[in-house]
Amino acid sequence: MYYLLTIFLSGLEDFSRNKVRTLLTSLGILIGVLSVVLIIAFGLGLKKSINDQFESLGSGQLILFPGQVLSNGRFKGGGGNQAVTRFSEKDIENLKRLKELKYAIPSVQRSTTVIANGKTEPVDMVMSAADVFVVRNFGLEMGRFFTQQDDQRRAKVAVLGYEIARKLFDEPGNALGKKIKIEQQTLTVIGTVKKVGSGGFGGPDYDNNITIPFRTGYIYNPDKKFSAAVLVVRDPTKLEAAKTAITQTLERDYKKDDFSIVELSQIQGAVTSIFGILSSVLTGIAAISLIVGGVGIMNIMYVSVSERIKEIGVRRALGARRADILWQFLIEAVTLSLFGGLLGISLAFLIVAGVQSFFPAYINVQSVALALGVSSLIGVIFGVFPARKASLLSPIEAIRYE
Repeated sequence: MYYLLTIFLSGLEDFSRNKVRTLLTSLGILIGVLSVVLIIAFGLGLKKSINDQFESLGSGQLILFPGQVLSNGRFKGGGGNQAVTRFSEKDIENLKRLKELKYAIPSVQRSTTVIANGKTEPVDMVMSAADVFVVRNFGLEMGRFFTQQDDQRRAKVAVLGYEIARKLFDEPGNALGKKIKIEQQTLTVIGTVKKVGSGGFGGPDYDNNITIPFRTGYIYNPDKKFSAAVLVVRDPTKLEAAKTAITQTLERDYKKDDFSIVELSQIQGAVTSIFGILSSVLTGIAAISLIVGGVGIMNIMYVSVSERIKEIGVRRALGARRADILWQFLIEAVTLSLFGGLLGISLAFLIVAGVQSFFPAYINVQSVALALGVSSLIGVIFGVFPARKASLLSPIEAIRYE
């Protein structure tokens, strides 16, 4: 142990004489470790955000989709009847009669723009039933939610998400009673929703949604059809029985392949799987910079060997074995690689600490261990060749080297 410690301290002394070169050599490893740790940290944060949102919706929820949307637990890439099947109000009324269901809520969503207070903003407009606010666990910031009576009489009212209300009226409370215009139609703001947060990349951004009554939406959706519905089961322990009853009801008018009844847990698993694959791919791409950093370490170690040939010759003449020279340069390469790895991890902690106020990214022990392990391995792999070259030098030729 003392022998290895002596070699380690000798390496640190050499690095201290060439501080700039040491830092530049470690830069590739620093960038690689930083990228890998950050991707893992943001992936963990995104996964936590998705899971939290699904958990906030509670259990016992089913989603009705057109076509067959899942295959082996993963979302299909479209196709089939998914693009053509649309459901009607009659379907919702039939589903509401089922004793197994507590709620059956149709939903139509479209991307559009809203004009208000002299501002124009892109927005997702959701046309749904009044029960959607209960099912989604939305909190009321100001005003009120629309009611079934508003839906029945097709009232031109709207409930704004927290962020879209802030963008249009500076403060969500300022939106109450104001007029907004969507596609030449004027609506009155009757309420704003408490801040919810986004479902992640590609997920629903409820804070930027505008929700209007389903029947009011006929002015934007003249065929009165919808492509998705939230179905809430009365007894979450009897999901399969509820799915069977829903299937039997819908098969009166549709073929089995025309629709899918998906549990929230299935959607959660599919979404998590997609982001897991994406995170792995991005981590692999980021890891390429580790290889680039390793090549840099190998090059600088070759330079170090060339600069210290006389020193190697003297050490061999004084009794150092080839294994001693090999270990000396190998430990120096690993130390250089670990130095870059530790700097990358430290910088990653600072960045994650800075973003945690608005995104739940976090660094776990496994990612730190992985980063340190990989950086050490890079040092071994790319340090062994120059170390071997140094150990094979002839003592006499090394001393005579100019």
